[in-house]
Amino acid sequence: MAGKRDSVTRNNIIRKRKQRARRRRQILFRLTLFLLFTGALLVGIVYAGYQAVSWSTRAYQQAQADYQAYTERQEREIGPLNPQFQGYTNILVMGIDNGVSATGEPQADSVLLLSFENDSGRVRFINIPRDTWSVIPDDGMQMRLSQVYAVGGAPMMVRTVNDMLGVSVHQYVVVDMDTFAELIDALGGIDIYVEKDMDYEDPEAGLAIHLKQGYQQLTGEQAEEYVRYRSEDLGDVGRVQRQQRFVKAVYQKLLQMDTLPKVPMIAAIIREKVNTSAAIYDAAHLANILRKLSSEPPESVILPGHTAPDDLTIWVLDDNKVQETISEMFPEAQSASGGEEGESN
Repeated sequence: MAGKRDSVTRNNIIRKRKQRARRRRQILFRLTLFLLFTGALLVGIVYAGYQAVSWSTRAYQQAQADYQAYTERQEREIGPLNPQFQGYTNILVMGIDNGVSATGEPQADSVLLLSFENDSGRVRFINIPRDTWSVIPDDGMQMRLSQVYAVGGAPMMVRTVNDMLGVSVHQYVVVDMDTFAELIDALGGIDIYVEKDMDYEDPEAGLAIHLKQGYQQLTGEQAEEYVRYRSEDLGDVGRVQRQQRFVKAVYQKLLQMDTLPKVPMIAAIIREKVNTSAAIYDAAHLANILRKLSSEPPESVILPGHTAPDDLTIWVLDDNKVQETISEMFPEAQSASGGEEGESN
C-alpha cells in the first residue's frame, strides 16, 4: 500500500515538473516573441523615422532648389528690383494680338502697368501707348513698344518699361485676345458707355468692329472690339483713353458682391491660359493685396508725350513730364529715395 502511494506521489511530482517546465517554455516563448516583436517595432520606428527625416531633408533640399531656380528666373527675366518700390507691387499687363504683323510674331496690343500700394490697397494704372518709341536696355535698338514683345517676349518688355519709367516691375501678366474675351464673359460682361458709333474692319488683323453709341453691357467679344478700336481723330491716344475707362469699369465689377461666385472660374482661366511670372511663392502676398483692395476708384494716367513730327503714329515720351508723373504716383518711393540721399550726404 505504501509503495503504491509512493508511486502516485512520484508521478504527481513528475507531472508537476513537466507542467512547470511547459509553463517556463511557454513564458520563454512568449518573452522571446515579445522581444522579437518589440525589436522589430523599434527597428520599424527607427527606420520610419530615418525615412521621414531623409524625406524631409530631400523635400527641404528640393524646395530650396526650386526656390533658388525661381529667384534666378525672376532675376533673369525681370532684373534686379529697386528696394525703394518695396511698398508697392507693380505688375506689367500685356494684351497680345494674334500675330498678324509682317514678322508673323505676336505683338503687345495693349500695355498697362498696374500698381498696388501694399498697405492701403490703393490701385494705380499707367497706360503706355503701344506705339511709344522705346530703347531696348543694354542693346540700344529703337522701336515701337509693341514690337519689343515680338523681339524678346515679356522679359524684354519688362526691362524696357523698367528702364523707361525708372519703376521696378515685380511681376508680368500676358493675356491673348481670346483669353481676354473669355475672362470678360466669365465676369458676366462689363457695363460701359460707348461714346460713339464704332465701325472698323481689318480682315488681315481679324478685326470686325461694329458697336453702337450708348450705355450697354459688353460681351467678351464686344469688349475686345471696344479696347482695340482706333479712331482716325485721336489714334492710339484715343484708344488708350478708352482702355482707361474700360479698366476702371472692370475694377468696379471686381468689387461687386455678385462677382464672388465667379472667382473659381476666373481663377481656372488665369491658371490655364494666362502667362505670368508669378509662382506659388507669390500666392500669399498677392492674396493679401487682393484682400486689401481699396474701394476708391483707381488713379490712372497716360504717359505724357506727343506724336513724332515725321510719323504721327509714333508716340514720343516727354521725359521730364514722365518723371513728374512717376513722382506723383509713387510718393513712398520718392520719400525713400530722398531719405537715402539725405543719409548719404
